[in-house]
Amino acid sequence: MKNFLNRYATPLTTGFFIVSTISGVALFFHWQSSTFHSMHVWLSMVWLLPFVFHVWKNWNALVAYARRKTLVIPIVFSIVVALPFAYSGATNSRRGGNPAFQAAALMTQARVADLAPVLKTTPDALIASLKNKGYQAESADQTLAAIATSAGKPPTEVLRAVLPARQR
Repeated sequence: MKNFLNRYATPLTTGFFIVSTISGVALFFHWQSSTFHSMHVWLSMVWLLPFVFHVWKNWNALVAYARRKTLVIPIVFSIVVALPFAYSGATNSRRGGNPAFQAAALMTQARVADLAPVLKTTPDALIASLKNKGYQAESADQTLAAIATSAGKPPTEVLRAVLPARQR
């Protein structure tokens, strides 16, 4: 085990740091968020194991930092910097969370007749589009949630089917 730690703890920690940095920067600037989000979240979880190996390998050095009190200031600083983000996230979740998720939920509860103008189309064209994609859309009075229920699909999947293609 000691040979493994000496050979791979720091290189694995460095490799996952690079991946996390690239995906984190992409998420920060909203570049291909759907591509980087799950990579960032899951590989950050995987990164915990090399981090533990790295700490184990360098335990004596960390203890020396702690004894000299040079470890305390960076840890306290990191926590102090993180607290406003945690507070902001906690207070936003009390207000209903991400507005995009709220809008999607509202759109799936809207009647096709009401949703069509928002999507810059007509109710008949929206119904035709849904039928072309295999959904049982019969009336402009139906909601996307009702259409999804009859198809055995999540409402957001039906919403995704009627949203216009993203312009790149």
